[in-house]
Amino acid sequence: MEPILQVRDLHTSFLTSGGEVQAVRGISFDVEKGKTLGIVGESGSGKSVTSLSILQLLGTTGKIRQGSIRLDGEELTTKGKKEMRSVRGSRIAMIFQDPMTSLNPLIPVGEQVGEMIWAHDRSISKAEREKRVIELFQMVRIPEAEKRLRSFPHEFSGGMRQRVMIAMALACKPELLIADEPTTALDVSIQDQILKLMRSLQQEIGMSIMFITHDLGVVAELADRVAVMYGGLIMEEADIFDIFARPMHPYTMGLLASIPDMHQDKRKRLQPIPGSPPDMIHPPKGCPFAPRCPYAMRICQEEMPEYRKTGENRSSRCWLLDPEAPQDGNPFRQGKEAAHE
Repeated sequence: MEPILQVRDLHTSFLTSGGEVQAVRGISFDVEKGKTLGIVGESGSGKSVTSLSILQLLGTTGKIRQGSIRLDGEELTTKGKKEMRSVRGSRIAMIFQDPMTSLNPLIPVGEQVGEMIWAHDRSISKAEREKRVIELFQMVRIPEAEKRLRSFPHEFSGGMRQRVMIAMALACKPELLIADEPTTALDVSIQDQILKLMRSLQQEIGMSIMFITHDLGVVAELADRVAVMYGGLIMEEADIFDIFARPMHPYTMGLLASIPDMHQDKRKRLQPIPGSPPDMIHPPKGCPFAPRCPYAMRICQEEMPEYRKTGENRSSRCWLLDPEAPQDGNPFRQGKEAAHE
């Protein structure tokens, strides 16, 4: 089965007064139909720029320098502004991090969701539109849906505002939903409710999801596969179980070590990743994670590692996986046979 979304060798840059920021530097991935791909990484790793590239929402300074983005086999990078407007919302929808900044505080939420429907179907009557909004509110589990149509954003809690945003995203029955850190501003209990809601909706309507987050613990609740980004590159991609059971990149190992564990010794401190992300105006010629990596070798600073297969349906970008890499102190020495597969 062909993936709903295929991204190949994507390069995206932003022109600034300080120089060209190479935000995404040649990434490739697929989103399977009816499945969820999690994209994980620190701020500045290129996650959100990837999603904005797909929707061509890069603004005047951003530009796709190279690569292909295909939605259900149809190339998006060659489409003009008018053609992309018909894709956004109807075929690809997006949920942003802070619903309060995405909702107009002066317009009732039901009217805002209704506008999304009307924008893509001018033939629908006001009564039909209102009926559809009520159905969407019920779908995303907003209580007393009919009454809440005329409520304003400030009358909703953060979790309920995010449900409104999900309803708006689903208004035109998109094939792909991109969720960019949709639970970051919410407390843990509400975060869990939103993740369960998204998982339930995916099962109900069969849409594909691209879920962007900095938290591997969150993505574990929803994703089927995970792509770990750093320095504008995908450092590792694998099924969710494989990522947690056997990470195959030092950066992934660092992210996992920084996740709180309720079963660990309370006196044991979390292990942050020391250092800072690379300068993307002058990205390093070698592995971007090398200055922060406890296993870095000389070659890591000098040459970019190959993105190689590390097993069935998984890949990683690390010199430690090279057949010639040293055995001593190598956390992936058990993966050397897998690197030959």
